[in-house]
Amino acid sequence: MGGGEHSGLSDLAHTRLEEMIVSLELSPGSIWSEAELSLKLGIGRTPVREALQRLERDHLVRILPRHGAQITEINVVEQLLLLDLRRALDRLIAADAARRSTAGERSQLLKMAERLETFGDDEDDVLSYLRQHYELKNFLASCARNPFVARAVMPCYAMSRRFYYLHYRQVRDIATATRHHAEVVRAVVVGDEKEAVAATDRLMDYVEELTRATVTGRL
Repeated sequence: MGGGEHSGLSDLAHTRLEEMIVSLELSPGSIWSEAELSLKLGIGRTPVREALQRLERDHLVRILPRHGAQITEINVVEQLLLLDLRRALDRLIAADAARRSTAGERSQLLKMAERLETFGDDEDDVLSYLRQHYELKNFLASCARNPFVARAVMPCYAMSRRFYYLHYRQVRDIATATRHHAEVVRAVVVGDEKEAVAATDRLMDYVEELTRATVTGRL
């Protein structure tokens, strides 16, 4: 097997496992062996092992020697701590992207935001919405031209998507969430660093409020 093909299988295993974790198909606290996951994905054990190592760095799994991998539990306190980090990183990404993104990238960002705004609150749309959301946030981070920040923020996004998927049936707020994301993108597109940061703060205020509401039961 060539290096490129092997790397591609590892990336595919990572993408599919992350989505299965985010969508709770692999439930929090459950333990899976490499062999079980390999069979489930139809991908060899070595790419699956490499994918699990990446997911451990993203805090989505915990490697248990001789037992396999345990899907991490969802913890509201940890989620709030994570949002503190995400806020700082998102502010930096928004400002840098507003300053550094090219005309072509800004056009692509706008199209991605508009596509995100087409989703409704239908339950069947949520996974598709989260996939589009992932692509948008990943691309926006790349537009900031800081690979260290981009790598640091990706685990925050993965854990946030899983937390959202757990609670979206009660919230049904895709339109509101998307409006906040689109405001960030539109500020980036016109190169307004100050507004991009302000829009990011409004988005994170909203996300934090929603997260705290899961504790109080006021969703």
